[in-house]
Amino acid sequence: MKPLEAVDALLDEHVAYLKEQYALGNFLASRCKVPRTGGVILVHGASSKVIEDILSPDPFYSHGMVEYEITEFCPTMTSHELSFLKE
Repeated sequence: MKPLEAVDALLDEHVAYLKEQYALGNFLASRCKVPRTGGVILVHGASSKVIEDILSPDPFYSHGMVEYEITEFCPTMTSHELSFLKE
């Protein structure tokens, strides 16, 4: 894990990147983990290859601060508000 000071130095650029991806409709939700050992980004309806392409310009990734682990899942049950995830 990289020192938080090094990660924090890129935080503004990372947040700008996240906002861009939300505006493009690529991200549904994101947040750092507790404790702060990384983060989670929820993406819907994209293949692993497309997700890799979306994530590659993230300043955290392009500066070697993080490694992404993509986990695909197909929910069989959701709340009513998240029922679109089953499509």
